[in-house]
Amino acid sequence: MDRHLRTRRILDTIRDIPEGRVASYGQIADITGLVRGARQVGYALRTLPDGHDVPWHRVITVSGRIAFEKGSSRFKEQRERLMMEGIAVNTGRIDMRTFRWQPDLDELLWKPSSAWDES
Repeated sequence: MDRHLRTRRILDTIRDIPEGRVASYGQIADITGLVRGARQVGYALRTLPDGHDVPWHRVITVSGRIAFEKGSSRFKEQRERLMMEGIAVNTGRIDMRTFRWQPDLDELLWKPSSAWDES
């Protein structure tokens, strides 16, 4: 799969995360079919262009932590965005049992972003 298609799949999957839910980098990679692709998810997020519509703040580490350095402007921005969606953030951590996005098969198959094509 070429890099452009892979990046598009990653970003479409992140767009599918509902407000008030989070997913880990590895979970996004798994859903998009990227074996051990958590770093690829991170790269796709790091290279987002200005004016994008990707809810990047909903992607966190598998342990439920915000990946940015605590106290940094990006950390504060992500924490604020998550809290505005009703997600409790306690010392940079999110309770994955409560807020983790767990899409069922129908949600994955019938959402608009699941219409991945090879074009």
